[in-house]
Amino acid sequence: MGHRIREWSPDQYYHVSSRGNRKEPLFLSGEDYSVFLHLLSKIHEKYPIELTSYCLMTNHYHLQICSPEVSLSKVMALLNKRYAHYFNKKYDKTGHLFEKRFFSKRVEGLIGMAEVSRYIHYNPVKACMVSEPQLYQWSSYRSYYSSYTSYPFLNKQPLLSLFNHCPQAYHEWCIMKSQ
Repeated sequence: MGHRIREWSPDQYYHVSSRGNRKEPLFLSGEDYSVFLHLLSKIHEKYPIELTSYCLMTNHYHLQICSPEVSLSKVMALLNKRYAHYFNKKYDKTGHLFEKRFFSKRVEGLIGMAEVSRYIHYNPVKACMVSEPQLYQWSSYRSYYSSYTSYPFLNKQPLLSLFNHCPQAYHEWCIMKSQ
């Protein structure tokens, strides 16, 4: 039995997540996180994907992504396949790295984009990995919080347009909504 065809609209953002098989770690070292982000950059060079937020946790990741030219399924298949190949080769593993097909849900409007972004950015806080989201290295939050250099695939403008292009206003809104 085949998979059902995923919804995809080229001008729409989606909340995408994927988890390690049997909830096992996807990232075992800082290099693993860096390679994953590098793969996103390489895919961005080939296809003009755009992320407004991301967070790489130990055994899963979250992306808020728009893929205007190719289907989201194609982008995610490429990302997960390339990362699984890297991971399995590095750690001398075989078989599935990811639990199942990626989760995706359409993000509705700018308010929805802000809510999903806050959810993504506060994942490490909820998991008690850090006390504040700006302290977590493998998230796009630091790019919003400070002048931290971000990746070319990260586009903060759609989200910041809700906050008069003021990162501090976004930061304060996130704190308020998370309490």
